[in-house]
Amino acid sequence: MGTVFSFTVRDPTAATGPALRRIVQRLHRIDEVFSTYRPTSDISRLGRGELTLAQCDPDVAEVLESCREVAIETDGWFTDHPGGRLDPSGWVKGWAVEEASRHLRAAGSTWHSVGGGGDVQTCGGPWRIGIADPVRPGGLAAVVTGHDLAVATSGVAERGAHILDPHTDRPVTGMLSVTLIGRCLARTDAWTTAAFAMGSARALDWAEQLPGTEALAVLEDGTRCWTSGFPQHLAPAPPAATGPAQWSLPGTG
Repeated sequence: MGTVFSFTVRDPTAATGPALRRIVQRLHRIDEVFSTYRPTSDISRLGRGELTLAQCDPDVAEVLESCREVAIETDGWFTDHPGGRLDPSGWVKGWAVEEASRHLRAAGSTWHSVGGGGDVQTCGGPWRIGIADPVRPGGLAAVVTGHDLAVATSGVAERGAHILDPHTDRPVTGMLSVTLIGRCLARTDAWTTAAFAMGSARALDWAEQLPGTEALAVLEDGTRCWTSGFPQHLAPAPPAATGPAQWSLPGTG
C-alpha cells in the first residue's frame, strides 16, 4: 500500500511471534488485493474492467460496501473513487491496521499498538501519541494520551495537496492537517479523510457531532482549532512517562 506498518507489543508471550508472522502474511495479502500501486492487484484490475466484483477476492466486496456506508455517513465527502479512479485506500489502510490489532488481541495481547501510514490503533495502555506539526517538520502539534485509542491524521505535510474535494476533484485548501481520535481505526481514518476534504469551514462542526470522536485541525496560517472534548485527551506538559510513545503523521489518508 505504499506505506510502512509497525508493531509495539508490551505484553509478549509465546503466542506473539507466530501471531505477528500470520498478521504480516495477511497484510501482504491485503496489499496484493488492494494496492493501487500494483497493476495486477484485484482492485486495479477491477478498476480497469478486467475483473468483475464476483471474480475478486471476497474482501473486495466487503471493503466497497464499507466505503459506501462511510460515503453515506459523510454526505459524500468520503469516496472510493477519488479523481474518478477506483481507490478504496482511504478505508483499507485503517481497516488493515485495525484487523492486525484484532488478531493480536485474539493471540492474548491486551497492551499493544499497531501503526500504518502514520495512523495508530492502540489496545490497553496508557499510551502517548504524538501528532505531527505540519508547520514545524519534526515538531509536535499536540501529544494525546489514553487507553484503546485510534488516532488518524490527514494532511499535506508528507505528500502535498493529494486529498481531493470529491465534489469538484480539486485539491483541498484551507487546512494543513486534521486529526481525529476515536476507538476503531477503520472508521476514524476514513472520517479523517472526509473531514479534511470538507475543509476548515465544515470539518470541526461535523466532527463535533461524531459519537466518541474528537478532532484537532491545523489551518494554513498555523492556527490550531479543536472540538470541545479534544483537551481531555491531551497529555500533561511535559508529557508524563506513563507509557510508550507513538506518532500520528499526515500519511496516505
